[in-house]
Amino acid sequence: MSAGDQYAYDRADAPANALRLHLNEHTGGCSPAVTAALAAMTRETVAQYPDYARVTQAVADDAGVPAARVLLTNGLDEGIVAVAMAQLRAQPEAVIPEPAFGMYANATEAVGGTVVRVMPGPDLSLDREAIAAAITPRTGVLFIATPGNPSGVSLTHDEITWLASALPPGALLLLDEAYIAFGGTSFLPHLDEWPNVAIGRTFAKAYGLAGVRAGAIIAREDVIARLRRMIPPYSLNAFAATALEAAIGDPAYVDAYRAEVAASRQLFYDACDRWGLSYLRSDANFVLVRAGEKREAILAGLEARGIYVRDRHGQPGCDGCIRITTGLVAHTRACIDVMEEILCAKA
Repeated sequence: MSAGDQYAYDRADAPANALRLHLNEHTGGCSPAVTAALAAMTRETVAQYPDYARVTQAVADDAGVPAARVLLTNGLDEGIVAVAMAQLRAQPEAVIPEPAFGMYANATEAVGGTVVRVMPGPDLSLDREAIAAAITPRTGVLFIATPGNPSGVSLTHDEITWLASALPPGALLLLDEAYIAFGGTSFLPHLDEWPNVAIGRTFAKAYGLAGVRAGAIIAREDVIARLRRMIPPYSLNAFAATALEAAIGDPAYVDAYRAEVAASRQLFYDACDRWGLSYLRSDANFVLVRAGEKREAILAGLEARGIYVRDRHGQPGCDGCIRITTGLVAHTRACIDVMEEILCAKA
């Protein structure tokens, strides 16, 4: 097992009746418009290869970019693999500032590239000096997320442009905006100024489509043309394409969930302040809590009550940390109530 494999994938094997606060899913489910659209699919539609024109335009309109700048992928994971395949042939090193989504390292190793990990600065901040030292002429891609996972912290515009300007010719900055719907500022308006930046998006989180696997890479047309050759034809199946178009067509549902997430985060901050637990203020749909010596008791106590959260203790800079999804307010309150019991009993 490589170092990246230790936390590459979050396990989904929670009991059916569990409260799943460990995978950053949409805890309220997808829009009713999605299930209605799927139910309306015909036998003929299922038997045909999907036409992506309408759904690609819908994604482009939602992002505010031309359709030629959008590449639909089978989850953002496929987009990450495509970037690794395209970028790591001539320049085989991938720079990955930690802590990071494990798929970056897995995709790099799968295509024969070399992972160059950079440890974080204080409070999981960007260590510019260490990153600059890690970048060489052999660097083909730098993978990083904003907001970060598991930190929830967003990169500033200055940090993003510094990263892009630090890369050698031919390299690409893959800016993973999987959680951008919940906070932070997208870099999309600046793609014309920075041709070596590609943006990754997923529709698993705010849109509630984790089960059908829909993602996208958004970049300048020349980058998209290069990445398209790495993607198998029709990799986004007809069900995912139908679900994605329907989800984007119901922005009110997404906005309502964003509001729930914002309220849930504040509830969790307030609870942590009462308990004396430190945390990072998040722009995502989760909060990283520094539970320290209380970590194991919290994890065990929550699981015993059917509430699953994510142990992030093994990631760089995350000693004693737990990541907790902050979705629907009712679910967040349920988690807080149980944590209150655990921590009061421990005290």
